[in-house]
Amino acid sequence: MGSDRQTTIREHLLELRGRLTVSAIAVAVATAAGFFLTDYVFRALKALAPDVELIFIELPEYIATYFKVSLLIGLGLALPVVVYEMIMFVAPALTPRERRLVLITLPAVFLSFIAGAAFAYFVLLPPALRFLLTFGSDIVKPQIRIGNYVNVVSTLIFWVGLVFEMPLVVALLARLGIVSHRFLWRQQRWALVAAFVLGAFITPTIDPVNQTLVAGPVIILYQLSILLAWLVRKRPHPESAPTPVAEGTP
Repeated sequence: MGSDRQTTIREHLLELRGRLTVSAIAVAVATAAGFFLTDYVFRALKALAPDVELIFIELPEYIATYFKVSLLIGLGLALPVVVYEMIMFVAPALTPRERRLVLITLPAVFLSFIAGAAFAYFVLLPPALRFLLTFGSDIVKPQIRIGNYVNVVSTLIFWVGLVFEMPLVVALLARLGIVSHRFLWRQQRWALVAAFVLGAFITPTIDPVNQTLVAGPVIILYQLSILLAWLVRKRPHPESAPTPVAEGTP
Protein backbone atom coordinates (compact mmCIF):
# COMPACT_ATOMS: atom_id res chain seq x y z
CA MET A 1 0.00 0.00 0.00
CA GLY A 2 2.74 2.43 0.99
CA SER A 3 4.79 1.43 -2.06
CA ASP A 4 1.85 2.13 -4.40
CA ARG A 5 1.36 5.55 -2.80
CA GLN A 6 5.03 6.41 -3.20
CA THR A 7 4.85 5.36 -6.85
CA THR A 8 1.82 7.60 -7.43
CA ILE A 9 3.55 10.59 -5.81
CA ARG A 10 6.64 9.94 -7.90
CA GLU A 11 4.55 9.79 -11.07
CA HIS A 12 2.89 13.11 -10.20
CA LEU A 13 6.27 14.73 -9.53
CA LEU A 14 7.63 13.43 -12.82
CA GLU A 15 4.59 14.75 -14.66
CA LEU A 16 4.96 18.11 -12.90
CA ARG A 17 8.61 18.27 -13.88
CA GLY A 18 7.74 17.49 -17.48
CA ARG A 19 5.06 20.18 -17.67
CA LEU A 20 7.31 22.75 -16.00
CA THR A 21 10.01 21.87 -18.53
CA VAL A 22 7.62 22.39 -21.44
CA SER A 23 6.50 25.71 -19.94
CA ALA A 24 10.10 26.86 -19.47
CA ILE A 25 10.98 25.92 -23.06
CA ALA A 26 7.91 27.81 -24.31
CA VAL A 27 8.92 30.92 -22.35
CA ALA A 28 12.51 30.68 -23.63
CA VAL A 29 11.44 30.32 -27.26
CA ALA A 30 8.87 33.12 -26.92
CA THR A 31 11.44 35.37 -25.24
CA ALA A 32 13.85 34.77 -28.12
CA ALA A 33 11.08 35.71 -30.55
CA GLY A 34 10.14 38.67 -28.36
CA PHE A 35 13.70 39.97 -28.60
CA PHE A 36 12.98 41.01 -32.19
CA LEU A 37 9.76 42.76 -31.10
CA THR A 38 11.29 44.65 -28.19
CA ASP A 39 12.33 47.65 -30.26
CA TYR A 40 8.71 48.15 -31.42
CA VAL A 41 7.47 47.78 -27.83
CA PHE A 42 10.01 50.35 -26.64
CA ARG A 43 8.81 52.80 -29.25
CA ALA A 44 5.17 52.18 -28.29
CA LEU A 45 5.94 52.80 -24.62
CA LYS A 46 7.98 55.88 -25.46
CA ALA A 47 5.05 57.22 -27.51
CA LEU A 48 3.13 57.65 -24.25
CA ALA A 49 5.54 60.44 -23.29
CA PRO A 50 6.91 61.78 -26.60
CA ASP A 51 8.28 65.02 -25.11
CA VAL A 52 10.38 63.28 -22.46
CA GLU A 53 14.00 62.37 -23.14
CA LEU A 54 14.72 59.04 -21.50
CA ILE A 55 18.25 58.52 -20.17
CA PHE A 56 20.34 55.85 -18.53
CA ILE A 57 23.00 56.54 -15.93
CA GLU A 58 24.51 53.08 -15.52
CA LEU A 59 26.34 51.15 -18.22
CA PRO A 60 24.19 47.98 -18.20
CA GLU A 61 20.90 49.78 -17.48
CA TYR A 62 19.58 50.05 -21.03
CA ILE A 63 20.53 46.57 -22.14
CA ALA A 64 19.18 45.10 -18.88
CA THR A 65 15.89 46.93 -19.44
CA TYR A 66 15.86 45.71 -23.06
CA PHE A 67 16.18 42.09 -21.96
CA LYS A 68 13.57 42.60 -19.26
CA VAL A 69 11.07 43.79 -21.85
CA SER A 70 11.97 40.80 -24.05
CA LEU A 71 11.23 38.50 -21.11
CA LEU A 72 7.87 40.19 -20.46
CA ILE A 73 6.96 39.77 -24.12
CA GLY A 74 8.01 36.12 -23.91
CA LEU A 75 5.87 35.55 -20.83
CA GLY A 76 2.89 37.11 -22.58
CA LEU A 77 3.35 35.05 -25.75
CA ALA A 78 3.92 31.83 -23.81
CA LEU A 79 1.01 32.41 -21.40
CA PRO A 80 -1.44 30.12 -23.27
CA VAL A 81 1.08 27.26 -23.21
CA VAL A 82 1.86 27.75 -19.50
CA VAL A 83 -1.82 27.89 -18.54
CA TYR A 84 -2.56 24.85 -20.70
CA GLU A 85 0.17 22.83 -19.00
CA MET A 86 -1.14 23.85 -15.56
CA ILE A 87 -4.66 22.79 -16.49
CA MET A 88 -3.50 19.48 -17.91
CA PHE A 89 -1.68 18.77 -14.65
CA VAL A 90 -4.89 19.08 -12.64
CA ALA A 91 -7.11 17.71 -15.43
CA PRO A 92 -7.42 14.20 -13.91
CA ALA A 93 -9.36 15.78 -11.02
CA LEU A 94 -11.88 17.31 -13.45
CA THR A 95 -14.70 15.64 -15.29
CA PRO A 96 -14.46 15.54 -19.11
CA ARG A 97 -17.15 18.23 -19.33
CA GLU A 98 -15.32 20.49 -16.88
CA ARG A 99 -12.07 19.92 -18.76
CA ARG A 100 -13.67 21.00 -22.03
CA LEU A 101 -15.15 24.04 -20.31
CA VAL A 102 -11.73 25.13 -19.02
CA LEU A 103 -10.09 24.69 -22.42
CA ILE A 104 -12.87 26.63 -24.18
CA THR A 105 -12.50 29.50 -21.70
CA LEU A 106 -8.72 29.84 -22.16
CA PRO A 107 -8.78 31.96 -25.36
CA ALA A 108 -11.35 34.33 -23.83
CA VAL A 109 -9.20 34.76 -20.71
CA PHE A 110 -6.19 35.60 -22.89
CA LEU A 111 -8.24 38.12 -24.91
CA SER A 112 -9.44 39.68 -21.65
CA PHE A 113 -5.81 40.24 -20.66
CA ILE A 114 -5.19 41.96 -24.01
CA ALA A 115 -8.27 44.16 -23.47
CA GLY A 116 -7.01 45.16 -20.01
CA ALA A 117 -3.55 45.95 -21.34
CA ALA A 118 -5.10 48.09 -24.09
CA PHE A 119 -7.23 49.93 -21.49
CA ALA A 120 -4.14 50.66 -19.42
CA TYR A 121 -2.19 51.87 -22.47
CA PHE A 122 -4.84 54.07 -24.09
CA VAL A 123 -6.97 55.23 -21.12
CA LEU A 124 -5.09 54.96 -17.85
CA LEU A 125 -1.45 55.69 -18.62
CA PRO A 126 -1.74 59.01 -20.53
CA PRO A 127 -3.30 61.00 -17.62
CA ALA A 128 -1.13 59.20 -15.05
CA LEU A 129 2.10 60.05 -16.90
CA ARG A 130 0.88 63.58 -17.53
CA PHE A 131 0.38 64.09 -13.82
CA LEU A 132 3.77 62.64 -12.91
CA LEU A 133 5.67 64.61 -15.54
CA THR A 134 4.00 68.00 -15.02
CA PHE A 135 3.80 68.04 -11.22
CA GLY A 136 6.34 70.63 -10.08
CA SER A 137 7.53 71.23 -13.65
CA ASP A 138 7.99 74.93 -12.88
CA ILE A 139 10.66 73.99 -10.34
CA VAL A 140 12.37 70.87 -11.67
CA LYS A 141 13.00 69.42 -15.11
CA PRO A 142 12.25 65.68 -15.44
CA GLN A 143 15.11 63.43 -16.49
CA ILE A 144 13.62 59.95 -16.44
CA ARG A 145 15.76 56.83 -16.35
CA ILE A 146 14.77 54.28 -18.97
CA GLY A 147 14.74 51.48 -16.39
CA ASN A 148 12.38 53.34 -14.07
CA TYR A 149 10.07 54.42 -16.89
CA VAL A 150 9.70 50.94 -18.39
CA ASN A 151 9.25 49.35 -14.96
CA VAL A 152 6.39 51.71 -13.99
CA VAL A 153 4.61 51.49 -17.34
CA SER A 154 4.95 47.72 -17.84
CA THR A 155 3.90 46.96 -14.25
CA LEU A 156 0.71 48.97 -14.61
CA ILE A 157 -0.14 47.37 -17.98
CA PHE A 158 0.48 43.88 -16.58
CA TRP A 159 -1.67 44.26 -13.46
CA VAL A 160 -4.56 45.95 -15.24
CA GLY A 161 -4.48 43.13 -17.79
CA LEU A 162 -4.79 40.59 -14.98
CA VAL A 163 -7.67 42.51 -13.38
CA PHE A 164 -9.62 42.39 -16.65
CA GLU A 165 -9.49 38.58 -16.52
CA MET A 166 -11.54 38.57 -13.29
CA PRO A 167 -15.07 38.15 -14.73
CA LEU A 168 -14.20 35.13 -16.86
CA VAL A 169 -12.10 33.49 -14.16
CA VAL A 170 -14.87 33.99 -11.59
CA ALA A 171 -17.46 32.65 -14.05
CA LEU A 172 -15.33 29.57 -14.60
CA LEU A 173 -14.92 29.03 -10.85
CA ALA A 174 -18.66 29.47 -10.38
CA ARG A 175 -19.40 26.94 -13.09
CA LEU A 176 -17.07 24.47 -11.39
CA GLY A 177 -18.90 25.10 -8.10
CA ILE A 178 -15.91 26.67 -6.31
CA VAL A 179 -17.55 30.09 -5.72
CA SER A 180 -21.15 31.31 -5.90
CA HIS A 181 -22.87 34.54 -6.86
CA ARG A 182 -24.37 34.74 -3.35
CA PHE A 183 -20.92 34.69 -1.76
CA LEU A 184 -19.68 37.39 -4.15
CA TRP A 185 -22.75 39.52 -3.47
CA ARG A 186 -22.16 39.38 0.29
CA GLN A 187 -18.54 40.52 -0.18
CA GLN A 188 -19.36 43.71 -2.10
CA ARG A 189 -18.34 46.06 0.71
CA TRP A 190 -14.93 44.45 0.95
CA ALA A 191 -14.65 44.40 -2.83
CA LEU A 192 -15.22 48.17 -2.90
CA VAL A 193 -12.41 48.73 -0.39
CA ALA A 194 -10.15 46.27 -2.22
CA ALA A 195 -10.77 48.11 -5.52
CA PHE A 196 -9.39 51.38 -4.16
CA VAL A 197 -6.51 49.63 -2.39
CA LEU A 198 -5.68 47.92 -5.68
CA GLY A 199 -5.95 51.26 -7.46
CA ALA A 200 -3.47 52.79 -5.02
CA PHE A 201 -1.14 49.80 -5.49
CA ILE A 202 -1.26 49.71 -9.28
CA THR A 203 -1.29 53.43 -10.05
CA PRO A 204 2.14 55.06 -9.89
CA THR A 205 0.57 58.35 -8.76
CA ILE A 206 -0.88 59.40 -5.41
CA ASP A 207 -3.74 61.52 -6.74
CA PRO A 208 -7.30 60.15 -6.29
CA VAL A 209 -8.28 60.81 -9.90
CA ASN A 210 -5.91 58.24 -11.40
CA GLN A 211 -6.58 55.80 -8.57
CA THR A 212 -10.30 56.07 -9.35
CA LEU A 213 -9.51 55.34 -13.02
CA VAL A 214 -8.33 51.92 -11.82
CA ALA A 215 -10.83 51.38 -9.01
CA GLY A 216 -13.85 52.24 -11.18
CA PRO A 217 -13.31 49.49 -13.78
CA VAL A 218 -12.45 47.02 -10.98
CA ILE A 219 -15.82 47.70 -9.31
CA ILE A 220 -17.64 47.35 -12.63
CA LEU A 221 -15.78 44.12 -13.41
CA TYR A 222 -16.69 42.76 -9.97
CA GLN A 223 -20.37 43.44 -10.61
CA LEU A 224 -20.03 41.76 -13.99
CA SER A 225 -18.41 38.80 -12.23
CA ILE A 226 -21.45 38.46 -9.95
CA LEU A 227 -23.77 38.54 -12.96
CA LEU A 228 -21.77 35.93 -14.86
CA ALA A 229 -21.52 33.74 -11.76
CA TRP A 230 -25.33 33.86 -11.49
CA LEU A 231 -25.82 33.08 -15.18
CA VAL A 232 -23.50 30.05 -15.20
CA ARG A 233 -24.42 28.75 -11.73
CA LYS A 234 -25.01 25.06 -11.31
CA ARG A 235 -28.73 24.43 -11.14
CA PRO A 236 -30.07 21.45 -9.24
CA HIS A 237 -31.57 18.77 -11.40
CA PRO A 238 -35.36 18.88 -11.20
CA GLU A 239 -36.79 15.96 -9.37
CA SER A 240 -38.63 13.60 -11.58
CA ALA A 241 -42.33 14.15 -11.24
CA PRO A 242 -44.34 11.19 -9.97
CA THR A 243 -46.11 9.20 -12.64
CA PRO A 244 -49.81 9.97 -12.55
CA VAL A 245 -52.00 7.03 -11.66
CA ALA A 246 -54.96 6.43 -13.92
CA GLU A 247 -58.39 6.37 -12.36
CA GLY A 248 -59.59 2.95 -11.45
CA THR A 249 -56.08 1.54 -11.22
CA PRO A 250 -55.65 -0.37 -7.96
